[in-house]
Amino acid sequence: MKIFMESLYEAANRCLQTCEIEEKLRLTQQTATAWRKGLFSLESANNPEPIDEPGRPARPGLVTPGNVPKRRLGTKSGLVALIHAVIHIEFNAINLAWDAVYRFRYLPEKFYSDWIHVAEEEAYHFQLLRKRLNAFGHDYGDLPAHNGLWEMAKKTAFDPMVRMALVPRVLEARGLDVTPGIIKRLHSTGEVETVAILEIILRDEIGHVKIGSHWFKYFCDKRGLSSDETFRELLKQYYTGQLSGPFHYEARQQAGFTAIELKALENMEISKS
Repeated sequence: MKIFMESLYEAANRCLQTCEIEEKLRLTQQTATAWRKGLFSLESANNPEPIDEPGRPARPGLVTPGNVPKRRLGTKSGLVALIHAVIHIEFNAINLAWDAVYRFRYLPEKFYSDWIHVAEEEAYHFQLLRKRLNAFGHDYGDLPAHNGLWEMAKKTAFDPMVRMALVPRVLEARGLDVTPGIIKRLHSTGEVETVAILEIILRDEIGHVKIGSHWFKYFCDKRGLSSDETFRELLKQYYTGQLSGPFHYEARQQAGFTAIELKALENMEISKS
């Protein structure tokens, strides 16, 4: 007798669509644990729905990047703005990981294991940052935030290769460039608790971007494409934001960037300056 197993895709979509924060965190852990126990199938009677807005709470309000509060690290309000900006990235990253699991079908099991692992770690980061934000008398949603990460998710929903190239390896990888400098500045102000959290996030994010690099190159290899050339072309075609250095070469190399890809990023920075 065939035992019915729930589809991983439906479980991932449930995590993705849940709006309430505590429920999203709970479902993320529950689904990850069930996947490791082999309790899901990779079959589904339904195709993925066209990408739309993910499940998220009513707050924070979404504004253009230029209207996000300034992050002056020498002040309490600036530090709160920094932590809030990072926690918003982490919340988006939970949704991005679950969308990758839900949207892209018939791939190796390792693809799903990798992105479920990312969802778990992003949820952990969110909880660390939320506790720190609470210590300052604030919570996630108290300040406005922007929607840049999810806008790129929409643009790349049609192809996992394009998603891997541009979400983890361009937008999320910016954290590899800027976080070391933020950590250094916070050290000078004695903000040791926030520094400790950012050091955990930086370590884990190198791994997340490396996962993006691995699967981007996997898709390129499957299609007989040069990953270096494809990355350069996708940057030109889809990325219209401002790229600004300096780039953290050591962290990016640990995360799977080649010298040619780093040069492509440099050239994009020059062309947009």
